[in-house]
Amino acid sequence: MGMSQRYRLLAPVGLLAVGAIALAGCAEGDSGGGTSGSGGETTVRISGGITGSEADLLNQSFEQFTQDTGIKVVYTGDKSFEGNIVTKVTGGDAPDIAIVPQPGLLKTLIGTGDVKKASDTVSSNVDQYWGKDWKSYGSEDGTFYAAPMLANLKGYVWYSPAKFKEWGVEVPKTLDELMTLTATIQQKTGAAPWCAGFASGDASGWPGTDWIEDMVLRQSGADVYDQWVANEVKFTDAPIKEAFEATGKILLNPSYVNAGFGDVKSINSVAFADVAAKVADGSCPMTHQASFLSSNFLTVKNAAGQTPTVAPDGDVYAFLLPGVTEGQLAVEGGGEFVTAFSDDANVQKVVEFMSTPDFANARVKLGGVISANKGADPSLASSEFLQEAMKTLQDPSTTLRFDASDLMPATVGSGSFWKGMVSWIDGTPTDQVLSDIQAGYDN
Repeated sequence: MGMSQRYRLLAPVGLLAVGAIALAGCAEGDSGGGTSGSGGETTVRISGGITGSEADLLNQSFEQFTQDTGIKVVYTGDKSFEGNIVTKVTGGDAPDIAIVPQPGLLKTLIGTGDVKKASDTVSSNVDQYWGKDWKSYGSEDGTFYAAPMLANLKGYVWYSPAKFKEWGVEVPKTLDELMTLTATIQQKTGAAPWCAGFASGDASGWPGTDWIEDMVLRQSGADVYDQWVANEVKFTDAPIKEAFEATGKILLNPSYVNAGFGDVKSINSVAFADVAAKVADGSCPMTHQASFLSSNFLTVKNAAGQTPTVAPDGDVYAFLLPGVTEGQLAVEGGGEFVTAFSDDANVQKVVEFMSTPDFANARVKLGGVISANKGADPSLASSEFLQEAMKTLQDPSTTLRFDASDLMPATVGSGSFWKGMVSWIDGTPTDQVLSDIQAGYDN
């Protein structure tokens, strides 16, 4: 279980994978892969961890495709998808297509021998419409299997524009400015400037891993980040310790957390999405969380008891955690991959459609998500925030790296790293935490 599990507890901000292809007409009666429906209707079945209203919108994204091709697409969400999919595939019960939320899980599925290689059409769409990092995440041993679909942009600091105006402070452009801003807010208000929540059931601690990952990427750069993911740079090495120290200047400082909730230790008992309510009502000036938090502001109230406006001059907005030097944009994202278990012609048509700007635009227009597909239209995104996030993802000058804990072996990424963050907040010394996390590689 990795990133997707956390996102599915909310609504994901998707970055949809897509390219332009002419859709061929569908041959009636194609069978194989369980795709032949009754009465000559062809149905392609997709499963994944996206549930609730997000699942309904994903199904709606195929309406025009079905009209054009006669191929019916049925997506079914499973809250326990990550835990179930490998068993289903190895037991001969694979869906036609799975939407796989982490590269690590994708690699496990490829290891079963049941995942079909991507067609030339999908491959060329991904070459045309995504950065090469995305293609590498969908590949194994030089073979390309799965195009990207939904994803999130991480590393946002959610804040109150009205409060910033009242205090006479501005959005910081460097990490040093962020620390100065933090100190200034604390001095002006006499209260903690930050809130955080690490509680997430079996996944508790993951919001802390995102803080560390963001700091490694900004302080030490993409190459060190990649070496860390590959276990060439150890958790016990200097760059990772520096990231913990930088994060600790905020999260371990009783003057700086936990606004609206209590002390440093309360971070572990606050549910990760509950920070939204405190930012919205003004009791928490800043919180660090992915783009998906935008959906949580739809269900909370501002100080006046109204639904908060998410806008640069509204109750709530967000800026990307800045880098060491102004203007350097290295961001962490996450995503899902369209993974086919059938070579059936209709299944392949669906997979190809999902790698086009047409699919991205269809889903983005329905709201709540964005696409990194460079052929998709960011003006279709459903809010100013999502339009900006989508432009960031599409910008060729943006350095994007996948969530590190999702790329690491599960014993570390969703094991010792998550647990280590909880232990760190509880007061275990940093050096001990780092060696405990690194020990996850030996399990």
